[in-house]
Amino acid sequence: MTPSRRVGAGGLCADCAHAREVTSAKGASFVLCGLSRTDERFAKYPRLPVLACVGFEKLEEPCGTQGHQR
Repeated sequence: MTPSRRVGAGGLCADCAHAREVTSAKGASFVLCGLSRTDERFAKYPRLPVLACVGFEKLEEPCGTQGHQR
């Protein structure tokens, strides 16, 4: 199962490499912080929007989405 990727109004989570959007069986969406698995400082499901986070890592764009460069 691949979690979907685009975290709505998650503040920093929207662009963080550690954040994943998960959807419950009832259709509710939540942001899951991957850092919570190994570091207790991070909430598993942080309260949104996250405006400051020491674990934030910018999500890199996949190859090919930056357009043609000459």
